[in-house]
Amino acid sequence: MTDHSEAVVALARDLIVIDSRSFVSNLAIADRVEAELKGFEVERIDYKDKSGVAKRALVAHRGPSGGLALSGHMDTVPDTGWRDDPWNARIADGVLHGLGSADMKGPVAAIIVAARALPESVPITLLITTDEETTKAGAHEIAQRSKLARSVQPRGIVVAEPTGMVPMRGHRAHLQFTVTATGVQAHSSTGRGRNANWDLAPFLVDMKAVFEILRSDPRYHDMAYDPPFSDFNLVIDNHGAAVNVTVPKATAVIKFRYSASIDPAPVARMVREAASLYGLTLSEAREGDPPELPEDHPLVQLCTRVADAAPRVAPYGTDASELQAIAPCVILGPGDIATAHTPGECVPVADLAGAVPLFMRLATEI
Repeated sequence: MTDHSEAVVALARDLIVIDSRSFVSNLAIADRVEAELKGFEVERIDYKDKSGVAKRALVAHRGPSGGLALSGHMDTVPDTGWRDDPWNARIADGVLHGLGSADMKGPVAAIIVAARALPESVPITLLITTDEETTKAGAHEIAQRSKLARSVQPRGIVVAEPTGMVPMRGHRAHLQFTVTATGVQAHSSTGRGRNANWDLAPFLVDMKAVFEILRSDPRYHDMAYDPPFSDFNLVIDNHGAAVNVTVPKATAVIKFRYSASIDPAPVARMVREAASLYGLTLSEAREGDPPELPEDHPLVQLCTRVADAAPRVAPYGTDASELQAIAPCVILGPGDIATAHTPGECVPVADLAGAVPLFMRLATEI
């Protein structure tokens, strides 16, 4: 059996050293990925994100129509908490370290090496996205605009997020609420300003009640998931206001994750009614519907047999929420999601190398 360690490590390290945090342009890493795709038909899908930053997603195909598509994203979360160089791509004791090593530059390297190693008679498609960590915009652009993906019509998609090579037949999707209170800026000692936080506070009290409902009310639980309750995570931003200034703008962002069996409408209604009651500005951003295949779906059964692991569902989200518009999706890849988004992110080299023949087998047996 061919040892793919050297090829996977070399490419993964090259990808890690390129800064592709979601808020910067990913053109440099897209160029590096495209350089690995000689012999493939490559479609570039260029767009600008909401901040006007240039982005690029890639679709590549080789062989006849149909077959398997392998997908991964090029962007990473910010380097929050890192004390050493997040982009050093160091290897220690057989483990590759660095921002994006597990989520998911290492898996992206594995799917590229697998696709290149397949016989040219085997159809294979690569869906390489960006902005997965924020808006899923890269996957959305591919699903809406890719002529190549539509023409080759893959039979199934494996999204190679780090699952420890356990197939995930579905996962939650999210609805994001952004609520803004507006105050009047002044020196806090003068009594002339109005602190937006005080306008936001009653809304937050109501949101804490929604949080508790989601945790305690069985109607909002899906026992197939761990945890069974929906995520309702809050982040508050005062946009750099100092402690001696009455805050002119306070923003609360809430990410509500829900599975296919949960109706998001009642939760969305509670958020909207509270924002309206307290005179706050509300905007909403929804990704695609939660993707979820039954256990007896042919793609789930194939992944279960080849990976030799029973299928599960995941509490987090992936590009599958958008890519399911192209073909059925299973999430399956090397690495541990528990290290993702942490300053200790890493992935064993053996896991990356071992994923390559598994991806190849999926491509030949679909």
